[in-house]
Amino acid sequence: MKIDANLAEDILRKALRSGADLAEVFMLSARSLSAEVKSREVDALEISEDFGYSLRVIKGERLGFSYSTAPEDWQKVVDDAMESAEFTGKDPFLDIAAPAECPDVEIHDASIADITEEDAIERVRRIEDAALGRDERVKKVRKASGSFSESEVFILNSKGLAAGYRATSASAQIMVVAEDGADAQMGWGYESGRFLGDVDFEATGREAADRALRLLGARKAATGKGSVLLESSVATEFLSVLASSFSSENVQKGKSLLIGRKGERVVSEKINIVDNGLLRGAVGSRPFDAEGTPSTEKKLIQEGRLMGYLYNLYTAGKDGTVSTSNAVRHGIHGIPVVGISNLYLEGVSDEFICSLDALTARMERGLLVTEAMGIHTANPITGEFSIGVTGLWFENGKAVYPVKEAAISGNILGFFGNVAAVSDNLRFYGKIGAPDILIEDVDISG
Repeated sequence: MKIDANLAEDILRKALRSGADLAEVFMLSARSLSAEVKSREVDALEISEDFGYSLRVIKGERLGFSYSTAPEDWQKVVDDAMESAEFTGKDPFLDIAAPAECPDVEIHDASIADITEEDAIERVRRIEDAALGRDERVKKVRKASGSFSESEVFILNSKGLAAGYRATSASAQIMVVAEDGADAQMGWGYESGRFLGDVDFEATGREAADRALRLLGARKAATGKGSVLLESSVATEFLSVLASSFSSENVQKGKSLLIGRKGERVVSEKINIVDNGLLRGAVGSRPFDAEGTPSTEKKLIQEGRLMGYLYNLYTAGKDGTVSTSNAVRHGIHGIPVVGISNLYLEGVSDEFICSLDALTARMERGLLVTEAMGIHTANPITGEFSIGVTGLWFENGKAVYPVKEAAISGNILGFFGNVAAVSDNLRFYGKIGAPDILIEDVDISG
């Protein structure tokens, strides 16, 4: 269903007439096509269309909220939101966004919006074909799939804000098994983006095959201290653990590693960490956040120093500052919370950025980590972790043998504090991105 601005106006008008001091209507419409292929045959094909809207009201510093997926229920939604405001506590920091000029961001691709079932299926077949054609030892495909979606967002509020945008996204993914005698190893590939041309379906298949093939013959690693080179996919997983600490909501609740550390050096002076909602084609980009605040770029960590936190309107009010355009919603079912747009790590200058080959050449003794298990178990409050990893063991800059059942341990901030250099290969996996990262002096156990 298409967004109906007239419906939003009716909802807003009734909310104000019912006694709301401030009111905001949020509308979301989405259409998606997903396909799975096995042995070139369609294993699953799903098309879905969703529409919904929510209403936030503020009355006497009390919050009311309601939502629905049925346009005809709009009057009940208003009544329910107004009624719920009677049962919440007063909060002076509740607010909605004022209108402001929003930047242009390239996030819509007509070729995704108009894709046919036949085209989608053929692209997924290309993922599988590329994986199986890479090497005869690639024996099985567990799952090859692709998704193609278009969404539309519209926000209307009583301060005069009326803003909307359309966005698209596509993704390709596959899981394969490579076998050599009794040895079997798994590998995966994944790519996503706002534009169809930015997703290389064949490369996704080849990457999965290569991941599985290079682990054939894996054995235990040596134990001791050494260098660890995180592939970009693993580096993003570590960054995702740190991501929650940038949330002002978590800082205010005492659930962040970075409480009270603004202005301090918290990681290596060789890296920056950036949140940027303006990147062309990135899946977290948008002209404004989930409250209507214009998107921006902000350096959260600059040359290792913590510059600030991420805010929505509510948490900004509590800290006496302004929103950083980091309000997010998980659909229509809840009020805005603090979240990332596109969060990524980068080297501060060319002095600390080089090719992946140059990074491996610096490894006298260490592990190139291609897969990590259990990063989600890292303690988000203390930063302590101990996880299982697989990869390739390096000595004197050369890959010696593949590794399985190794473990690395440490502290997230200490880990990022020992970054020696990063590669020139920044890749995003969803809304989080990182290059390959070389970290020195890490405890490795076999």
